[in-house]
Amino acid sequence: MTFENIIKRVSQVLAAAFMFLMADGFYLSQKGFNWVDGSLVLVSRFEMNAAHVLGSADAPVTIYEFSSLGCSHCADFHLNMLPELKKDYIDSGKVKLVFADFPIDAKSMKGAMLARCMPADKYFDFLSLLFKKQLTWGLSFKTEKLLTSYAELEGLSAEKAKACMEDDDAAKEIMSVRQDAMEKLQIQGTPSFLIRSDLGEEVLPGVPDYEKLKEVLNKYLGVNK
Repeated sequence: MTFENIIKRVSQVLAAAFMFLMADGFYLSQKGFNWVDGSLVLVSRFEMNAAHVLGSADAPVTIYEFSSLGCSHCADFHLNMLPELKKDYIDSGKVKLVFADFPIDAKSMKGAMLARCMPADKYFDFLSLLFKKQLTWGLSFKTEKLLTSYAELEGLSAEKAKACMEDDDAAKEIMSVRQDAMEKLQIQGTPSFLIRSDLGEEVLPGVPDYEKLKEVLNKYLGVNK
């Protein structure tokens, strides 16, 4: 075989390999896979109506916080880690956070339904209030009365609060998102977090170590640290 024939043969093999990789990549992308830092990541196709967002709508990375208002670990994240996250990533426009209700009991569901009736600029503050007073309303035999009193402090009437906690459509929407997260993301407990950007996504179960969370966020921001 002449040198020219060898070069021709090698070129044909390389071209075939390239076309195979392109086709393989297209197939995987169609099936919901993406490459992030050399790792193949499954893109879930999970979607939800992000009615309440903390941070800039244009932030390149989104954190979906699957949380129950009656979950003590969720309260720990929201009250202790979120302020640091907000200072380091959210306020600078790098990351936005979407709160995804994942109620674990009937009382948490009532709290979630009530929070949805808050004005947009008071929503996250009201969540923080409910987390701070979690044991008070969570262990009470008069949960709805206490929740209503918190809502009244924010300007919501008792009648409106009652209607919000009896809104079947809101309950169905919350449970639909919860079910979708269980089926598409295999989320089984709270808190859990879906980190998503144009580079891909991954799920973090439980409250992550803050340094680990920063490492994941930097990866999806395309920052090498």
